[in-house]
Amino acid sequence: MNNVREPAVAGLFYAAAADQLERDLDALMSHTRATPGPAPKALIVPHAGYVYSGPVAAAAYRMLVPLRHVIRRVVLFGPAHRVYLDGMALPDANRFITPLGTVLVDADLTSELAKLPGVCISAEAHRQEHSLEVQLPFLQTVLEQFKLVPVVVGQCDAQRVADVMDAAWGGPETLIVVSSDLSHYLPYRDAQQIDANTCSQILDKASTLTGDEACGAYALNGLMRAQHCERLTVETVDLRNSGDTAGDKDRVVGYGAFILY
Repeated sequence: MNNVREPAVAGLFYAAAADQLERDLDALMSHTRATPGPAPKALIVPHAGYVYSGPVAAAAYRMLVPLRHVIRRVVLFGPAHRVYLDGMALPDANRFITPLGTVLVDADLTSELAKLPGVCISAEAHRQEHSLEVQLPFLQTVLEQFKLVPVVVGQCDAQRVADVMDAAWGGPETLIVVSSDLSHYLPYRDAQQIDANTCSQILDKASTLTGDEACGAYALNGLMRAQHCERLTVETVDLRNSGDTAGDKDRVVGYGAFILY
């Protein structure tokens, strides 16, 4: 296998030029209100264009700074937006490219996860999917060197997602990342109320979220159902929406950043 997954949303969701992207990420990381605290084992981060959700995502990624030399593998779960997917899809690529360089896929772990129920290999599920791609420049900025296990999650039973997460959990060298936005295209105040309720459910480790509450609900429910998650504490790092960042307040998208430690 020598396939490359090229960037699909560079120049759309984030800058296509490496120097501009580096400046944008430096600004997002330096302006975040979060300060490093407990070492995260898992993150929940949004995946819209950086001008909208970047400040919220940066708040969670900043928490990884003390782990820069520790984390060597990132297992990344994000919802399927572009294709219908029943279950979960791993890529057929062994490298993911961004303007900041190449991220190698962890071939050994990917091969093991591909044997689990509900998991397939699908280049099509990954080709245009932004929910995973937009996380990579953040990870390339805050971590020194890592391999990637990218999982697109379609309609899938929470326990099957949990089984994959538990199989990939690893030790301190492994970070779990779930990519999800919250409510979509509601008036500002309505979105605030719904997102506050969703936030409470995430803090309570509920595994019954719906797509109206979070577009990454299938992956989030799996995380909360994972056996390893039982020992973790969930903490909110940031909770805002596009009306707070770069959009109008008539139709907003909600964004939350959480760490689990």
